[in-house]
Amino acid sequence: MSDENVPVGHRKRLRERFIKGGLTGFADYEVVELLLSLGTPRRDCKQQAKEAIKRFKTLRGVLSASTEELQQIEGIGPHSAFGIKLMHDLAREYLREQIIDQPYFQSSREIFDYLNHSMRDLKNEVFKVIFLNSQNQIIDTSDLFEGTVNHAAVEPRKIVEQALAHHASSLVFAHNHPAGSIEPSKSDKDITRDLVFAGGAIGIKILDHLIIGNNRYYSFAGEGLISLYEMDFLSLKMKGGG
Repeated sequence: MSDENVPVGHRKRLRERFIKGGLTGFADYEVVELLLSLGTPRRDCKQQAKEAIKRFKTLRGVLSASTEELQQIEGIGPHSAFGIKLMHDLAREYLREQIIDQPYFQSSREIFDYLNHSMRDLKNEVFKVIFLNSQNQIIDTSDLFEGTVNHAAVEPRKIVEQALAHHASSLVFAHNHPAGSIEPSKSDKDITRDLVFAGGAIGIKILDHLIIGNNRYYSFAGEGLISLYEMDFLSLKMKGGG
């Protein structure tokens, strides 16, 4: 392709708009066009960008698509697909870095942003554990269990083992509901209660359990259930101790 066929002016205007004001006012396909231009700097990417939005519905859908799915669109090659996936994973890692070593109770929004970004497009349920130290600072995060579209089997023993290995003082749990609802099921409530009991038995506090769905979340602590389960555990412990 010769230089005369490259839409230099159009691409330059897009880049200047981004430099001046970020992504404010950009259509989703224009954002994708900018990303594609990084992999194919001498080629018009507008049609491919529009086709990507049409196929994957939203900008989020494009970013979450696999490299194989992206390359099914004519004109999107491995370099452009790689660039899009790199940007997606960089954003996820950036959010993860932001929450590491931040006080949990002062950074709940940052944690939700990270969880939402990394979990909102998952096809199956994934159960995540966030490990915190005695100052409620995040040590690490881990995806411990993955299940089907509506269930993930959780093993308390494995969580306890991981908590001890991380020298964690407290934990936060999170899992996604791919269907979008954030209402906890009976199984969600039962496993949360079991985990509060397991944590209480070894001196590890359970701070919260979040259910992520449709850009919203349900907080077991916020709804008072963590405190309720803690009281149940203390009551049972007192009865057992005589």
